[in-house]
Amino acid sequence: MGFGRNPHAAKAEAAEQKALGARDDVASAHAWREAGRLWERASDRETDAKRKAAYAAKAERARAFADAPRVVEDVGGEPPPVDDAGPIN
Repeated sequence: MGFGRNPHAAKAEAAEQKALGARDDVASAHAWREAGRLWERASDRETDAKRKAAYAAKAERARAFADAPRVVEDVGGEPPPVDDAGPIN
């Protein structure tokens, strides 16, 4: 890390990537909470007001993702039903 770089922002981004790649709900929620905590730390240590506000918003967003139910796409299974209007002539 160089001077002027906030190491907690990079760690929070890595935690978000971990949350996106989590295989189950518990691991995902835990990773999102960790990302929220790291974004909060990045915000606390930031001196630029614009970045501080952005990091705080990202912390709130990560916590909201942790509390929200996870939506998993159904890649297997049956195709959606088709409206059968009869034969086409």
